[in-house]
Amino acid sequence: MDNTGIQRARFKMSSLADVPAAASVLLEAAHQAQIVLFEGEMGAGKTTLIKEICLQLGVRENVSSPTFALVNEYEAAEGNLIYHFDFYRIREEREALDIGAPEYFESGRLCLIEWPSMIPNLLPEHYLLVTLQADAENQARTMTINQV
Repeated sequence: MDNTGIQRARFKMSSLADVPAAASVLLEAAHQAQIVLFEGEMGAGKTTLIKEICLQLGVRENVSSPTFALVNEYEAAEGNLIYHFDFYRIREEREALDIGAPEYFESGRLCLIEWPSMIPNLLPEHYLLVTLQADAENQARTMTINQV
């Protein structure tokens, strides 16, 4: 995946207590972005950050990674739908096509996508890329947000 977007924001999280502030920074940077990609190693905090984003958007149901279902649908405040994808376990892009991923991406709804590097040919032209990186001790995280 091309990672040459314009950097919009960088935020350091020293502990889980910083996740709500990171989600707020991300939501502010996202504005009208409908497609938000989350990259980072296993355990970097992608799902934890998505849970907080959904909470701040008024989702009342349990938010969990759709590792086996590939996509979860949540209802946010005012009935707005959010689609949460996790493509970690797919073997080929055809699996994402089979669930209609491009149609979700074109729906105008917020799409939060974990492991987008697994579907490089299906990604829309424009998106917000969120990269989470753990420090050497695996304690703190740095979130970098790029508009692509």
